[in-house]
Amino acid sequence: MATKQQSQNAITLKGSAKLVMDYLNFGINSILFQRGIYPPESFKTEEHFGLSILVSTDSKIQQFLQPVLNQMKDWLLEQKIQKMSMVISNVNTKEVMERWDFKLQYEGSGDSNPDSVGNKELTTIQKEIRDVLRQICSTVSFLPLLDCPCAFDLQIYTKPDVDVPQEWSETAPSYIANSQELQLRSFSTSLHRMDTVVSYKADF
Repeated sequence: MATKQQSQNAITLKGSAKLVMDYLNFGINSILFQRGIYPPESFKTEEHFGLSILVSTDSKIQQFLQPVLNQMKDWLLEQKIQKMSMVISNVNTKEVMERWDFKLQYEGSGDSNPDSVGNKELTTIQKEIRDVLRQICSTVSFLPLLDCPCAFDLQIYTKPDVDVPQEWSETAPSYIANSQELQLRSFSTSLHRMDTVVSYKADF
């Protein structure tokens, strides 16, 4: 019975990839709200990971995010992704104001079988993700005010042998002049580890 219970609580590689994508989705939405990239009335509250998370109701944002996250999930299962960067830039000058780096590491045996199982319980993983999402929301208290119209883009760092969708384009890394960096909490599913770092333009 104990063995059966353990297998029910264990997470598969496919389940781990979904958790990582859920974290990215809700993390990006939280950043868009907290940093004032879009008006607050264009967000609604949803319950995820035991938290009330503000999610954009803008169909254009959802139409942009979902195909990217779905593609990333496939690449994640194939261990093709190194990190994703969310870049926030000044609409008028194109200057990069902030960059959120979501860095991936592959843990466990390196097996790419989607049914391979990790050794960490779902409730523990969800708590770790909840702690990181809370920390993202708290960053607004010390990050510099974005006092200009801003837009965001996503940059995905992959291994060179991936098949990139035709509508995507290659781009150079986005750097911030006079930047400071803050390492947020990490979480691990025992199959994937996610480190989140925010770099921002410092006020000198």
